[in-house]
Amino acid sequence: MTRAKRKSEHIQHALRIGQSRLTGFDDITFIHQSLPDCSIEQVQLSTKIGELTLSSPIFINAMTGGGGEATCQINRKLAIVAREANIPIAVGSQMSALKDPTEERTFRVVREENKDGLVFANLGSEATIEQAKAAVDMLEADALQIHLNTIQELTMPEGDRSFVGALNRIESITSQMEIPIIVKEVGFGMSQETVAKLESVGVTAIDVGGFGGTNFAKIENERRKKLLSFFNDWGIPTAVSIIEANEAARPVSIIGSGGIQNSLDMVKALSLGASATGLAGQMLRILVDHGYEALIEEIQEMKNEIRIMMTALGAKTIADLRRVPLLITGKSHHWLTERGIDTKAYSQRK
Repeated sequence: MTRAKRKSEHIQHALRIGQSRLTGFDDITFIHQSLPDCSIEQVQLSTKIGELTLSSPIFINAMTGGGGEATCQINRKLAIVAREANIPIAVGSQMSALKDPTEERTFRVVREENKDGLVFANLGSEATIEQAKAAVDMLEADALQIHLNTIQELTMPEGDRSFVGALNRIESITSQMEIPIIVKEVGFGMSQETVAKLESVGVTAIDVGGFGGTNFAKIENERRKKLLSFFNDWGIPTAVSIIEANEAARPVSIIGSGGIQNSLDMVKALSLGASATGLAGQMLRILVDHGYEALIEEIQEMKNEIRIMMTALGAKTIADLRRVPLLITGKSHHWLTERGIDTKAYSQRK
């Protein structure tokens, strides 16, 4: 099967399967503040991922590219949305374009439509430094995502079976590239141990890509004759993964992604320690079902709702959100307690 056909199948299966809502955000409850001492005009949504400054904590996370005209048109519309909503956008893995130059247009269209916006390039952890530089040059990218997708590859019929040396390659790319490097999971979450390893080789931005959103194990199982069904429920829920990452490496910028569907999910992710939130599946569904104008409107409404909730919590900045008290209950509480993380510290914040 060609890469282009596989990319097309990924989109179709992602839209059909949807998201599981097993992110752990339902286990997070804010402590109500009757005297927030804040007005909506005082709320600032700007934030930073490493050295990059974002106008708001929302960005379009990696989705597609390299799948011919269908993915080219999706990326074109997403780039227009990013431009009009003034948010960053990440493309899907560019390895297909590095191996087949005819697919470059499906990625270049993002920069063509969004000349002055923040654009993130994307490659897997198998990439060399030369490939990383080529991917960045292709988009004049402001940052490079390196995605970790072990479970997807193992479930994929034609996927990789060896992941030896990935950390060393990430270290090489991080040390030699002049733009920020964001290491991201693709839907199975990151543990404290993984984040600590990445921090040890100089990575300064982590996208946890937690369990509960688009499930690439289920997507790849749709393409298998003999299912690897044990991977369908494999992973660390997004809310838990953000906390694990936050506990492991406080100097590192954490991005919350994986099944984030609305403004409340975003505010919870930010309060747990994320500096920004990436959405993919939810944005794709709105784009396909209702068009790019509706997606622009939805993003602007999300920004407004974030401001409203921050006002209610007395948080004037994204940094302030990380100090508001909240309760962690249910499976998330049990997971974190077993992992030696004190959840009371979150409920007693000042």
